[in-house]
Amino acid sequence: MRIGELAKRAGTTTRTLRYYESRGLLTVRRDAKGYRTFGEEDLRLLRQIRMLRDSGFDLEETRPFVECLRAGFPTGDSCPASLEAYRKKLAELDDCITQLQDVRDRVRADLARAEVESAARSAEAPAPRCELAPRTGASVTGEPAEGNTT
Repeated sequence: MRIGELAKRAGTTTRTLRYYESRGLLTVRRDAKGYRTFGEEDLRLLRQIRMLRDSGFDLEETRPFVECLRAGFPTGDSCPASLEAYRKKLAELDDCITQLQDVRDRVRADLARAEVESAARSAEAPAPRCELAPRTGASVTGEPAEGNTT
């Protein structure tokens, strides 16, 4: 198949495929007219790369899986290098999760402190006073204001 068909079947672009080719992840064969040609094994490689990228692997981290498939293994994670790449990614994810939990704990503590301080300020503050200003000529009680002789 040609590059356009492979891109369509893999759910990507021809530009991406050319980039993968330049990075050595996709091996290109050429027909008599010089067109790039690809086979089903290339589609399998691209699906493996996409699955790994969707799982957070950067492009270079997919290399052991691609090499494993190229070596003829039934899956990209059948090789020791692939298993090591999984272990490394899992350790990175665990580290990120730990960092996020630490941030969450700090935010939770800051919120609790702020709520306590806010409640303390509310308890200490005097109740707002709602006084009506006397209208000219009348007191708040409705009686004539001093000096008013009506």
